[in-house]
Amino acid sequence: MQEDKDQISGDLTWDGLRPPALFYAVATTFCGLFLSVLDGTICNVALPTMAAELGVSPSDSIWIINAFQLVIMMLLLPFASLGELIGYKQVYLIGVASFTVGSMFCALSGNFQFLVASRVVQGIGAAMIMSVNTSLIRLIYPKRHLGKGIGLNATVVAIASVAGPSLAAVILSVATWEWIFAINLPIGIATFILARKYLPDNPTKVIGRKFNWRDTVLNACTFGLMIGCIEAYSHGMDWHEVAVALAVFILIGCVYVRIQLREKYPMLPFDLLRIPIFSMSVGTSIISFTAQQLLMVSLPFMLMHNLGYDAARTGLLMTASPLVIMFVAPLAGWLIGRIHPGILGCIGISLIAVSCFSFAFGGDHITPSGVVLRLMCFGAGFGLFQSPNNHILLSSPPPHRTGSASGMLASARLVGQTSGAALVAMMFNFFGPASPHASMLLGGILAVVGAVLSILRLGSRPAAS
Repeated sequence: MQEDKDQISGDLTWDGLRPPALFYAVATTFCGLFLSVLDGTICNVALPTMAAELGVSPSDSIWIINAFQLVIMMLLLPFASLGELIGYKQVYLIGVASFTVGSMFCALSGNFQFLVASRVVQGIGAAMIMSVNTSLIRLIYPKRHLGKGIGLNATVVAIASVAGPSLAAVILSVATWEWIFAINLPIGIATFILARKYLPDNPTKVIGRKFNWRDTVLNACTFGLMIGCIEAYSHGMDWHEVAVALAVFILIGCVYVRIQLREKYPMLPFDLLRIPIFSMSVGTSIISFTAQQLLMVSLPFMLMHNLGYDAARTGLLMTASPLVIMFVAPLAGWLIGRIHPGILGCIGISLIAVSCFSFAFGGDHITPSGVVLRLMCFGAGFGLFQSPNNHILLSSPPPHRTGSASGMLASARLVGQTSGAALVAMMFNFFGPASPHASMLLGGILAVVGAVLSILRLGSRPAAS
């Protein structure tokens, strides 16, 4: 281990920024994160309009969303690794610039092909932003306040995840769909200016380490094929074609894993996954976001098809969850230094399980107040779980591996969300009208597994942050 320490240079005593630079840096990271997460869902409501104006079928229009999400998943870990080498600030700046330019191209798109290509550029920028965002949070906040910072970060992700459709509806009521992307431009430019001035450079780095392009290609192929297979099967593609893609995924994935196991600083961070508390936290994060999507994707179908609510009422009721998260996530960050994160996480994900089971067994006669109470329970659980879990993910690795930890945090979220949405689609194939109840039952079962996994972390000592 002495050899590793000798290769690390820089300020090992770094302890965050001080006001007012801290406040500007925090605002910068929150703006970039909000935009990158928001644009994953903001197109959903506008897809029918965009498909009609661009002359494509509804099924083809899905690529406006899939191209963005797929590129992020393929490039998160490579950009996280790059951040450890050239600096998180540098990757963030390039990411904000790419995202802003991609947004401009999207707003100016005159045909479907150019719009999808522009979404790819946007996705590259979003992958850069997401890959180093939490690493920057660890650099910005003094160690004693890191829990609060992670709680606020989790709040931003939660709000951005659910705000997209509502914001898009407001924009479409007064303007054309191009403005969905154009609104990113002033915010992106302001974020770039603030980031250049206030974000800190990496205080530590590893001497002699180089970026691995072979691993980048293998990582992109592995995660691209994995998400592609999930999406293809859930959307009813011929199973023979899915089987071929799955076989290619397994082959490339095995080669990639074998190579990564031999690397000193692997892009797929097996060195970090060997830390028990880190690997358990990755697993619980995937489970929590899978359960979140199982509930949030299936709930509108339950409210509109089974309970007879209209779209406006459904959207209004579903705001109960993010509103609660806004208050609970920062509180959970404050509690991190006082209660073991494993206990907080177990309580949080248990509340998620309670919410899912109460929807699953509530029948088709749940009152509006009952829906709100169940969603408040879910929001409280999700907020209480995410902040402590993210804190463990960031504080467990050594400082020079924070980039990879940040990449794994974002990857776990995207894998969970993608898997949850795909599982809902499969439930519709298997259970028909009863699929919302089945999806929520599955979400509850997964949440119970996550609660058990979370409490097992009591046997592992969290690293000092």
